Amino acid sequence: MIKACDLKKSSIIDIDGTPHCIDSITQQSPTARGGTTIYKVRFRNVTTKQKVDQTFRGDDALQEAYFDTKEVQYLYLDGARYTFMDLENYEQFELFKDDIEECLPFLIEDMEGIIALISDGKVLTLRMPDTIEMEIVECAPSVKGASVTARTKPATLVTGLVVQVPEYIAPGEVIKIDTRERKFLSRA
Repeated sequence: MIKACDLKKSSIIDIDGTPHCIDSITQQSPTARGGTTIYKVRFRNVTTKQKVDQTFRGDDALQEAYFDTKEVQYLYLDGARYTFMDLENYEQFELFKDDIEECLPFLIEDMEGIIALISDGKVLTLRMPDTIEMEIVECAPSVKGASVTARTKPATLVTGLVVQVPEYIAPGEVIKIDTRERKFLSRA
């Protein structure tokens, strides 16, 4: 059991016997004395991708889903099938675009560090590393003398993902990205 106040975006919760991953969590603090903090959570069913919104108090207990985890490597795209390899026994498996839609902006060929969540021998979903490094393919030229706290500009990465970066970043640079928030962290 896990308390609602301890939920993280990487948590997998069992709702009515099916695993649900957390899409977003918002916290509402009480306005009156003695009030309890409210957590509004948007879950996504791992198999059907259906969204479920629920509200909890901080001390409400939730049932965690039990699953196996394995580190996998993304190999290549073949038509609509994405091929991965289990790094323990080197077996390959395929997932379709709909199964891993939220991971697509971060997948680069031969990428390691991806965690597959497995239940009953079936891959439920993939969990990306919290931070990854990607190259910028397109953005406005860097501005000389731009400071770290200056304005930002959009930058397109090798996978097509667009993130806001500081003005001093130039095309061709490798940057660190937070996969949970889809934000620029630093130069690599």
